[in-house]
Amino acid sequence: MPQPRIKIFTRSFDLRLYRLSKGLFRDWKDAEGNPIPCVRLTDQTADGYFYTMLRDKDCDVAINVDEDAFIVNPPAVLDLVGTLLEGGYANIGCSDGDEATTGRDKTVTNPFFNVFNLQLIRTRFDRKALVRRLDDKEPYYPFFHWMAGTFPTLYLPARRHADGITTIALDPQGRTLCLHTWFSRFYSMPSWLVRRIEPSQGMQKARIDAVIREAYALRGLPVPSFGLTDRLAFAANKLVRWLIKIPQRIARWPYKLKRRIARKKSA
Repeated sequence: MPQPRIKIFTRSFDLRLYRLSKGLFRDWKDAEGNPIPCVRLTDQTADGYFYTMLRDKDCDVAINVDEDAFIVNPPAVLDLVGTLLEGGYANIGCSDGDEATTGRDKTVTNPFFNVFNLQLIRTRFDRKALVRRLDDKEPYYPFFHWMAGTFPTLYLPARRHADGITTIALDPQGRTLCLHTWFSRFYSMPSWLVRRIEPSQGMQKARIDAVIREAYALRGLPVPSFGLTDRLAFAANKLVRWLIKIPQRIARWPYKLKRRIARKKSA
């Protein structure tokens, strides 16, 4: 039986965070000893990057990892690929209804970490079959609702980190897979801007940095250090990402307003 072609995908906005997350992917190899490619997806919508993965015909199994999710046990993650294929699952991940994630919808798996069987999903996938509900909390909910109603999903256990925010994803045997910090959008944002956008969250950088150090310590790896050239690249990348993101956000305002009005009418 041929080995599946595996890729690691990350929807990324902050190049620094991506480099820190990707540093924990290094030296990953598939069952045949081939390096596993890493793909950074930028300027993608909250649901659009799943369709980008599905269009990649050079990939059979996708490991989807947020840039603020830090892998601490690569062998356990790769074991999930075997579980995925042997169990006939389309998706493995942590339920968005788990109290250690968001406590919202139990059917959906939160996309901070997933293992997708793209080959299986492609056999039935049709974007026209996706149904958006008025109570959907996120743009990606229709995709996960469709997938859970079409194929088996394996839901992973999770627990809350000692910092009270970070989610620890576990495999079925109870091994820690990754640490997901949440609130990465505030990681490198000036504190004055955070206070205006979401004053209850404060600045998250110190907490996220502590989790990053913990993840690298668990792997027995040094945390990467970045020089002036790196920092300039991070700043330039951030400028480009914002120049693209702001028009994207503005373009969605009419749609969001329409949905808000529809929710009020249905209440």
